[in-house]
Amino acid sequence: MIRIGRRLPALPAEPERPDWLQADPRFIAEATTRAMAREGGGWCVLDASDRIGAEPRKLRIAGRDLVVFRSGEGVVAAPNACPHMGAELHEGRVEGGKVVCPWHGLALGAEGRGAWQCLPTHDDGVLVWVRAIASEVPTDAPIVSPRPERFVSGVVRMEARCEAEDIVANRLDPWHGTHYHPHSFASLQVTDKDPDRLALRVGYRVVGPVVVEVDCTFHAPTRRSIVMTITGGDGAGSVVETHATPVDEGRCAMVEATIASSDREGFRFARRVAPLLRPFIERRAARLWVEDVAYAERRYALRGANALRSGALRVVRESDHGAAAAAPRR
Repeated sequence: MIRIGRRLPALPAEPERPDWLQADPRFIAEATTRAMAREGGGWCVLDASDRIGAEPRKLRIAGRDLVVFRSGEGVVAAPNACPHMGAELHEGRVEGGKVVCPWHGLALGAEGRGAWQCLPTHDDGVLVWVRAIASEVPTDAPIVSPRPERFVSGVVRMEARCEAEDIVANRLDPWHGTHYHPHSFASLQVTDKDPDRLALRVGYRVVGPVVVEVDCTFHAPTRRSIVMTITGGDGAGSVVETHATPVDEGRCAMVEATIASSDREGFRFARRVAPLLRPFIERRAARLWVEDVAYAERRYALRGANALRSGALRVVRESDHGAAAAAPRR
């Protein structure tokens, strides 16, 4: 293994414990429960900012079909069904900042029409958000961790058969990294473990045996987000935001934004060629998430199977109790 980049201070020697012992299911469950108890403000990530344009697009969020498009006033997100006769608005076109129904030409915009009203949206320059979960205490804007001022970004979005907590739990289990993603991680050591914050030293594979080591932390600013922040080594201040957006019952979208920065002189050039770097950033993230989606889906399936078994056992016990109560006394 060939290490490049800034040298990090040596870590104190610790007794070697296999990762399967360090990855304590009780700790991961506690950390996930604490993360899911945090505020969400009702906000969900739709997609990358540069993927929301003037073409109307259909996105299903929290059990609702929305039409999403960009007008001169910003991003519009509203029910996808036309209030006139229910046509799907994403099949229409946008004219003058309004979506025009493909059936009868009704134009609908940010001012709404009767029961057809737009949802609050927020474009932070990297991601577009919608406030779509009415059961949560609303906030004026999404809860976002600090980001670097100058950066190169890439965003990947995938849907999975799971729930938000399965996406969050995946990120709160860093011990699977070198085993499940050996193509990306050469080494990984958890240096501090707390249910609200994990600190790690990670060796990222650049190419072949070449590795860059960084120190980083993982924490959950909201119930549907996990943020990795590089705290030491090359790219300090860079963040990777992983957001879980409910789609439907048992279905979730994972949206991950890599927001990379550096204080090295060459980063100025990197920013100038950001459009060329973005596909590379997104391909690396997508490769990881093909595997991590499988992790989240497996966790969801196991939770469902365990719930079914628990329910079946409860029915059997209640049935046995009822039979015993009905049995004649001798």
